Amino acid sequence: MIDTKRRTILTAMLALPAFAHSQSSWPSGTVTMVVPAPPGGSLDVIARLMQTGLQQRLGVTVIVENRGGAATLMGGAFVAKAPRDGSKWLINADPQALNPSLRPNMQFDSKELEPVMKIGTTPNVLAAHPGSPYHTLADVLAAARKPEGVNFAVIADTIAYVAMLQLGKTAGARFVPVPYPGGAPAVNDALGGHVPLIAGSAGLLANHLTSGKLRPVVQTGLKRHPALPDVPTIAESGFPGFSGVAFWGIYAPSGTPIPIVNRFVADATAALQEDAVRRRLEQSLMLELDIGGPAVFRPFYEEQVRMWGQVIRENGLKGS
Repeated sequence: MIDTKRRTILTAMLALPAFAHSQSSWPSGTVTMVVPAPPGGSLDVIARLMQTGLQQRLGVTVIVENRGGAATLMGGAFVAKAPRDGSKWLINADPQALNPSLRPNMQFDSKELEPVMKIGTTPNVLAAHPGSPYHTLADVLAAARKPEGVNFAVIADTIAYVAMLQLGKTAGARFVPVPYPGGAPAVNDALGGHVPLIAGSAGLLANHLTSGKLRPVVQTGLKRHPALPDVPTIAESGFPGFSGVAFWGIYAPSGTPIPIVNRFVADATAALQEDAVRRRLEQSLMLELDIGGPAVFRPFYEEQVRMWGQVIRENGLKGS
């Protein structure tokens, strides 16, 4: 007959596999990837490409929910106030780093969202209508140094917007933004020649650059994008060190347990690195995957907030 002490030890040993399994399994319930923009944009594309692979790895239902509005603030506020249990995650791009400076009276504290996963970057591109006289950055600056300056189409409240203003200030030129609430109307007006230039992410302009409907003038990465090898950077065009890339990342409600964050980041990373997903991101969005967890993404994000916050304050910019 087994005595009480041995029975206790045996029971504990038999429970170990089940305990280990429960520790590695994901909390029950649906996981929601919140896209703070309408369907069809880059955030929506990335989230939906991740969805199937993430769902398979987590072993729970993963849904993509679009909560657009107020320059991504509506979706951000929803996730910031969500339970800290891994059920809600925010995927966002440039506005996440700009909003704290553009909108000091946001309906939530930006510190309520933790940057947990860097997805990747792509340069912004300044492009011209083929019928315009602008072939090089020197052409653009010559016109922009005249009193009337040069108009450019741009999505409001993006790094492309503030980077062009910073370039103008640095170069002694006047760039006049024509801000749009989304990419489609901005691109349509540029294609129609209603504005001579457009500034936006390489992903936004990719199809029109490759088809020749827009002429790339210059790109904002520190090095040339592999898909745009003949397009010079601003840094090599007389402005060393100038950079202003678009970026995408994932945020969790601050205080989400570290094991949950680590598991989510690991499975999301694997989902993004599937061959078909990677190819689609590289081809359709010209996105250069640069995946990193909290230790990588937090300092990158904080530097973006600091750097562009200074530009916003120097130019007296306000959110649209």
